[in-house]
Parts: sequence; structure tokens; C-alpha cells
Amino acid sequence: MSQERLSLGAWGEEAAAVFLRRKGMKILARNLRTPVGEVDLIARHAKDLVFIEVKTRRTAAFGPPQEAVGPRKQRQIIRAAQWYLGDGKGGGLQPRFDVVAVYARGERALIEHFPNAFEL
Repeated sequence: MSQERLSLGAWGEEAAAVFLRRKGMKILARNLRTPVGEVDLIARHAKDLVFIEVKTRRTAAFGPPQEAVGPRKQRQIIRAAQWYLGDGKGGGLQPRFDVVAVYARGERALIEHFPNAFEL
């Protein structure tokens, strides 16, 4: 993956984290890497433990960012979440899977949040 794409992704994840904090979420982890996959952000929101996939795009030429979280990616995120929960983390919170789509518009981020985007 090119350095430009990596920096765009990191920028989008930071914009998403700021957006989610403003919505009352507490960010618990970023870029959690497990033996079975990665989760961009993990947050707590009320009684939910939220596993968040962030997709950032400059344009919608290849479709909206959220469409890039297909069944294969969902399974990978679910496996990583199960690993995280199996490691004793989560303390009785209800797991939830969200997607955040970020469009880069110059220095600004246009953000769409999809709570409960998919389930186990």
C-alpha cells in the first residue's frame, strides 16, 4: 500500500475518532492488530462495546466507502472482535459493529456514521 494511501487512512481514522468522541463515545483502542485481523477503532458507548471500521476516500468513483466493508471484511472484523473479547476485555458490554465513511474534501472531512452496520 502506498504511503499516500496510508496517510489518507490515518487522517480519516483521526477524523472519525474526533467525530465519534463528539457523539459521546470513548475511544478505547486504535488499530488493534490481532492474530486474526485488525480493527480500526474500539469505543465504548453507553453499554455497547463498539468495533468500528473506518473507510476513507477522496472520491466516490469506486462507490461509497461503506460499500468496501463487504462480507469478507465483516468476517475478519468479527473474528478480531471475538479474539479481543476472548482475551477478557469488554467487561460485559454488548458488542456492536459500526462503519464510518470519511470523504476527504480538501482539509475537511465529510463523515457518515453507520451504527449496527452488521451483526455476528
